Parts: sequence; structure tokens; C-alpha cells
Amino acid sequence: MSKAKGRICGKPLCWFILVYLLLLALPCMGFLPDFWSRVLTLSWDSHTHQYMTEQAILNVTLETLKGAKKHQGNTAEDRARLGRGFWRAVGEVVKSNAAMDFLSSTRADPVYHFDSERVDTAMGMLRQFWAQTLLSIRAKEYQSARHSLGQLFHSLQDFYSHSNWVEMGQRSIYLHLLQPEEPAIPVATEDTPTCMECFSITCRNNLLERLTNAQGDPPQLLTTGYFSTFPPKPWGKCSHGGILDSSRHLGAMGGINKDSTSPLFSPHHYLHQEAATLATEATLTILRDVRDNVGHKAFLRLFSVQQAPVLVFVIDTTGSMFEEITAARLRAHSIIQSRAGSPGQLGTFLLVPFHDPTVGPVHETDDPNQFMQHMESLLALGGGDEPEMCLSAIQLALTHSPPLSEIFVFTDASPKDAHLFDAVKALALEKQSKVTFLLTEDPNYTSDIRRRTGRRKKRSREPLSPDRFSLYSSLSSLSGGLTIFTTNSDIHKVSSIVEDNTAADKVTLLHVEGTQELVDSHSFRVDSSIKNVTLHVSGSLMECVLTSPSDQSQSLLSEQGPLATLEHFEGLYRINLLPPVQTGQWKVHAKSDGQLTFNVIGDSSVDFLYYFAVITNETHPGLARVEGSPVAGVPALLVLAVTGLALKDDASFSHVTLLGAQGESLQQVKLVSPSPSSPSSYSVDELVGQVESVPSVPFCVQLTGQDSRGNKLERVSTEMVQPTRVQIQVLSVPRLVPGHSTVVDFDILNHGPGRLFNLSVDDDCGYLDKKGPHRFHVAEQGSFRDQVNLRTPATAQAGATVTLTLSVRALDSADSNYAVAYLTVVPPDPDTSPPSCSAAGERPICPSTCTQASWSVSVVVADRGPFGLAAVQLQKGEGSLTLFLSPPPKEEITGSAQPGTDQHQAHRDQTGSGVFRRHHHHKARLEKGDPPLNVSEWGLGSQPLWVRYTSSCCSAQAELLVWDTGGNMKRCHLTPDQQRQLKDRETEASGVGRINLTFLLLNLLWCHLL
Repeated sequence: MSKAKGRICGKPLCWFILVYLLLLALPCMGFLPDFWSRVLTLSWDSHTHQYMTEQAILNVTLETLKGAKKHQGNTAEDRARLGRGFWRAVGEVVKSNAAMDFLSSTRADPVYHFDSERVDTAMGMLRQFWAQTLLSIRAKEYQSARHSLGQLFHSLQDFYSHSNWVEMGQRSIYLHLLQPEEPAIPVATEDTPTCMECFSITCRNNLLERLTNAQGDPPQLLTTGYFSTFPPKPWGKCSHGGILDSSRHLGAMGGINKDSTSPLFSPHHYLHQEAATLATEATLTILRDVRDNVGHKAFLRLFSVQQAPVLVFVIDTTGSMFEEITAARLRAHSIIQSRAGSPGQLGTFLLVPFHDPTVGPVHETDDPNQFMQHMESLLALGGGDEPEMCLSAIQLALTHSPPLSEIFVFTDASPKDAHLFDAVKALALEKQSKVTFLLTEDPNYTSDIRRRTGRRKKRSREPLSPDRFSLYSSLSSLSGGLTIFTTNSDIHKVSSIVEDNTAADKVTLLHVEGTQELVDSHSFRVDSSIKNVTLHVSGSLMECVLTSPSDQSQSLLSEQGPLATLEHFEGLYRINLLPPVQTGQWKVHAKSDGQLTFNVIGDSSVDFLYYFAVITNETHPGLARVEGSPVAGVPALLVLAVTGLALKDDASFSHVTLLGAQGESLQQVKLVSPSPSSPSSYSVDELVGQVESVPSVPFCVQLTGQDSRGNKLERVSTEMVQPTRVQIQVLSVPRLVPGHSTVVDFDILNHGPGRLFNLSVDDDCGYLDKKGPHRFHVAEQGSFRDQVNLRTPATAQAGATVTLTLSVRALDSADSNYAVAYLTVVPPDPDTSPPSCSAAGERPICPSTCTQASWSVSVVVADRGPFGLAAVQLQKGEGSLTLFLSPPPKEEITGSAQPGTDQHQAHRDQTGSGVFRRHHHHKARLEKGDPPLNVSEWGLGSQPLWVRYTSSCCSAQAELLVWDTGGNMKRCHLTPDQQRQLKDRETEASGVGRINLTFLLLNLLWCHLL
């Protein structure tokens, strides 16, 4: 794991933190949100929501990868190869988790945090989050699933910190929270006192006896602490506690929270580790249940684990696009062939055709043959007028593709739907996806008929505008892509950029737009981890000189040399550095007759993710992520995570540089580690830098450090951050119910003078009542609250996600910002009741010598919901499971352990073809490793299934998974009564023998005395 060099904080940052702590006047509820909370509370060893969530996801992911490989594998190597996509997905879960403490709609609501004894309501909310997560995963709406999963984790983890579960002496998780059929503990009523007075910052034994005694009589009660002033705390109730909870002064004084190891914030700080251990175990259990519910493949896709880059094509299918469509087909075929040698790494393919007025449909598949069939079905037909619905198609592609994708657009027409630019821009920036345009048109050609005479004729005689492609250039520039103007004859060769950019583990070393001057000079660095360096230059070069770190030069346009090879196509230069590539600083000096764009990529696992944040002073100490673009001219913190480093790598990272569009340095930001502990204790290296003042012009982020050999290491995040003086914040993300209307509230925050703004709202499903634009005035440093209404049709499919984009733009300046919300359609009456398992007959008993016996147990499996059983799987156990549609004969229901060395063979004989001939009601037999058996097609309806499990007594544990058609899962644990029961009986028999012997001796003695 890499180690960030330097002190915990620089002098300005230390003073900033100390002053902040002195002025801190904010309540703290729930485990601390994120790593920075440890800094603010000076509790370095506290377990935060972020830490528990990251560790749990990492552990279950590695566990799943081991299971898929059927062997132990190399855990450190698997961890290093998880990559940027995995940590981006984990970050989305962590972000959603932390947002529960920061959003105004959730941060003070006791239901989301298990506060104020709202336990039953909070459990209902937990089960809604669970059902929503599974719905989204099954619909392949992974971003929505990560959002609801983060919310679920937050509330679940808070239960163990805010309740008296740990003080009861419980050492296992509370299963009833998500499994209604499990035993429940009653919650203390409103008039039942729960705490005694506590007059110190550490509260020991302040819970009443009934709240701590696990074996108490009367039965134990569950309670959670009251927080602040809402809802009002009844007399004698427990407070959340801590120096910032105002309710701690009301009787009973004190508190019971275990949020941190700091006594100032947590009266029960001495139980923090126990609470965190249980919260982590509960989080692990949820993740394993998710995996077993949706399958290993879907689970790994949920977290973007080792997924090949998605291939996304947006293709104009009007009559002039024959050559472009052919080039895209050939390039797609080449990519598929290159990936064929890596089983399981073919990736996902996505195609969005567009015409006028038709856009779509979206073709998304994991099957390369099916994708090629879609490509082959494209026909270049129709057209006539020059603008086409290109931005609508890009919007669909962005909506359906995962974050960090690269979208390739083939067209020769300008956009007819320019009003969608802000929505498309918002999606590209929110997902950090690149958009690259391959345009077979000359932007300077303004005649009313295209050069390719007879191909696409204009209906009107108006000349074409020379800047009609400016929106494409703007979108590619801000997203980190390219706009390439080429010709029909070169489009196939130019499309090689698709293959270059969609290979696995590509990192960016340089991405700049040249100046309007005739001469451009730029440099980039190659470190020891970089392989296969490629430089793309879009535009028209007059001269290009490449200089190596050893100061050797090569004129690329006029000579062949030892440094690189150059391929020139119309609109694009493709330069490959020859191996072995020298490490160090490379320089490119170019002359042109127009603007150039330079992009340098290489193969490496080492990359980074980042976000901007501000210290929150609402209800929780921590860092709240800045949604959308950061505010220009004010301080902010930049949080950066380095990904892809192996544990043996000894790399260090010193600073980031904020680079302008032409590569000029705007500001250097020193990076520090926020924790004094070893970075190896964290899931991913996280560094923080204080931006003194966010620049007022667009910029990208360049990371600088040193690799293990002392070579300077640089990476560039290619998207351009768009600083602004207006913000838009979505206040709530409600669920959508078919046939009902839903309201989404939002705030506009103006950080500039009073002025007029335009608001544009769009969704990808057409559920909005009004799309706008809406115009309104916001006062200087003021805010404006409004809402949008969505009407979900009765036919909406449960699990579908509606992507809502809100874009605000000032009328008097370039200030603009965006927000993106993902809303999930849920059924009006969801089935949240899992199936049930009940024993049919007595549990068998295995002898102490397991090799001489087998055991058998029968179970009745039924669905308590309205939809019936869906699937059955034997998850654990070395025996076999037989399924019946009606009760088997009595001798097969009664559990038994059969002695004798040949009993296991007898079991095989009994469950083989013989028993099948005798009993026509059997349906199937399962063993461990078999996929889930679909029983929904058996026409069971509400009828139960009978299952019989038989195994050797040497394998005395089995686990059966049962699903209903509503997606609920039940784990059925199958065990015989083992040696413990046998020993109990032996002890009982021995005791009886001793008693009988005692009576015999007494009788003899009495007779002798007589």
C-alpha cells in the first residue's frame, strides 16, 4: 500500500482544524460519517460509517472472487486489480451512506437513525431499502442499487450505536431488523423510564436493569436514545448524549451513544468497539445476502469488479452514413475478437441508433454475437435536413452506461435538439464519462449542399453555420473526449481510437487543448508502471517533434526514428512510443494551422478518483461532498483516493495541480494523510488537500508523486471541472409508485449578485409534468426553493430507474450548475415477507463416531407472501436435497440417523431411481454447487414444497436458500442433534445410574442397621 509522505497537516490546515474545533457547535448522531470526522473529533481509532462500509464491501468482494476461482488465489493481487471502477462504485455507496447525515430531509429524522425509540418505523424503512436494492439489481440499475444500499447500511449501522443492544450483553446481530419471522424484542413504551441520571461525560450503568439484563424477569426491553429537541424527550428516557446533544440536560441526564471512542461525544465510548464489531457483522451479512439473492455475477457487476470497459456506440443512421456504419461494425468486430482470449472479460456492449425524429431503441447486451447482430441490422436510410437528434441519443447512452464509460458518436450532422445540452453535460460530468465525436464533415463547409453531392440534400437553401458543431466540441472538451473531423475514406482508420481507448487499465498522462497560437509545447511523464503509451493529436499538424527523457529527438512528420511511430489520418494523428519506453519526462513540440488537442494514454493499474468537499456544521462533524460543480472563489477541500496500488508498492503522492484548458498551472495543492495510522489499515489510500480558493476558470486535476523506483509519477483526470457561483441541491429522492404523483424538492443557492436564472429539468422516461425552462430571480447570496412533479404511469415496471437532471443557468453570465437524481419505481404493495422453513418430523441424532452413520431431515418450505416460491438452492452441505410436491411417506418425513458403514450407500440407493419409481411426487434433487433451481414454473401457487436432506454425519451442517417471486430470500439451516445432545443424554443416564446406586447402598445400610 502506498504511503503518503509528510505530516498529518500543514500549519494553515492545522490552525483551520483547531479553530474549527473550538467553534464547533453541532450535534453528533450516528457513527461518525467519514474519515475526516476522526480529525474533527480527535478520535483516531473510531470506526466510521465509511470505514465499516468500505471494509465490508472489500471483504465480501474478495471472498466472492475466491469462490468464483475455486481456489484461494492471491488476495493482495486481487485487491490491487479491483481498479478505479470498483472504488468509484464503493464511493457511491459510501456517499449515499454519509448523505443520510448531511441531507436536510434525513439528517434530523429519527427514523433514519434509529433514534427516539422509533424502532418499529425504522425497521420498516430498512426493509424498504432492502427491497429497493434487490429490485434495482435485478433490473440492472446498479447506480440506484448502490444508492439504496448506502441508505440501508447507514440506518443498520446506527442501530448498534444508538440502542441498548450491546448493553444487553448481545454478542450477535439482531436478525429481526430485516427478517420479520425472527424473534423480536419489545420496545420500551413512551411512559417506561429507561435510564438513570448520569452526571459525568462517561456514563456507566446508567441504563435501568431491565434494559441491560439479557436473562431478566420481566423480559428485557429495547430502547434508543433521544436526540436534541425533536421529538421531545419524555422524563426518564435515555438521551443520545455527548457535549453537543441538548437533550442530555433533561432527565434522565447523560446518554448512551457509542458513536466514537471520544467521551466528549459518546457517553458509552467504552463500548464503541463492540458496537462497531456488530455493525460491521450486520453489514457483511447484508452483502452476503445480496450476493446469494442475485448471484455472484450480478453482485460483482454491482461493484464493477474486473469488468471490461463498456463499448458504447451512438450512430447516426441517416442516408449519408453508410461508410461510418461500416467502420463502426468493423471496429466492434475487432474489439470483440481481441477480447475473446479473455473469458469473462468480454464486457457489456451498448448501441444507440438515431435518426430524425426517431431515437433508439437502446440495445444493451453482454452477448457479443447479439451486439453484432444489432450492428448488422443498421441501415443508412432517409434523412434530408441536416440537423439530427444527436444529443437525445447521447443522453440515452449516458443514462444506460455505467460511470467512467467512453461514448463514441458517429455522425455528420449538427444537433437538432440543442436544448438538451445542459442535461447531457450534467450526465457526462456526474458519471465522469467521456464523449468522443467522429465527424465525417468539414465544419468550414457552408454550402447548401454537402460535398458528397447527392447524399444528404438540404430542404432549405440556407447556408450552414460554421459553428454548428460547437456544442459537440464543448461536450467533448469538458468530458475529456475528442472531436475529430475526418472523411469517409479515413473513418475506418480514425475509428482505431475506439480500440485504443476501450482497452482495460487505460490511464491518462496528458490531456490539453492547444492554444490558438501556431506553436504548442507540452510534456508528460512515464513512470515504471506504464506500458504501451499512445499519443492522439486531433487537428492538422505542420510539424511535430518528440523528445525523450534522454534528450533524444525525432521529427515525427518527416522521418522514422527510434522513439515512436506515427500514423496520419484525416483529422487524427496516432503516435505510439516504441518499447522499451523510457521513464521520465517526454516533450511534444508542435506547429499547426489551427487548434490541436493532445491526449496521451498508457496501460497502468495506478489511477485516482477525487471529489470536492466542505466541512459540514449541521448535525454531524464530517466532510459533505459538493454536488455538481464547486463554487468559484471560496476555499474547499479536495479529497483524493489512489487506486490500483499493490501492497508491496512503495509510492508516495505529494500534491495535485489544477490545470487550465491549455495545460497551464492554476494552483498547486499539497496533499496530506488525514490519519496518523498506517494507510494499510484502510481500504484505499485517501489524501486531502486544501484549495485556498477554487479557480474561476475550468480546470482538470493532475496528481503528482513518486513510484517505487523514485521516478516522478503523474496522472490526469481529463474531465474539466466547471467552477460556478450557483448551486442546486436536491433535498429528497423519493420512490416512484405506479399510478401516483411524486414531488422532488430542491434548492437554488446564489453565491453571486441578485439576478435571473433559468432552470431546465429533464427525465429519460417522460414522467415530468413540466420540463421548463423556468425563470426566477434569486437575491444576492440568497436561495430559492421549488419542486418538480413526476407522474408515474400505472404500467411502469417495478425496479426501473428514472434519471432526473436539473440544470440551472444565470442569464447574465456563464454561471451554471447541475444535479442528477436517480428515482426507483417500486410496486404499490411490495412483498417483503420471506419464505418460511419448518421441520417436518423430529430432528435426527448423530453418534459420536460420524463415519458410521448418516442423517436425514425433512423440511416444509412455503411462501407467506402473495406470489409463491421462485427458487431453491443448496448453499452448504455435502449431502443431497430431494424436492417433493406433496408430503413423502411417513418413514421419509421422520428424521433419522442410520448406523452402519454402508448407510451412506443406502442413502444413495434410497434417493436414487428406486425411490423415484415408488413415489411419483418427487421433482428434483440438488447438491452443493448446483445453480438455483427455478420452481416458479411448477405451478405451485401458494402450495408449499417438501424437501428432504440426507448426508453423512461427518457433514453435520447444511444451508438451504429459498426465494419467493417477490425477491425475498430465506436461509434455512439444517443440522442434526449432535454430540451435545448425546452427551446430555449420557450425562442424564449416568446421573440416573448414580441415583439408583445411591438408593441401593442406602437400602443395604438400612437393612444392616436393622
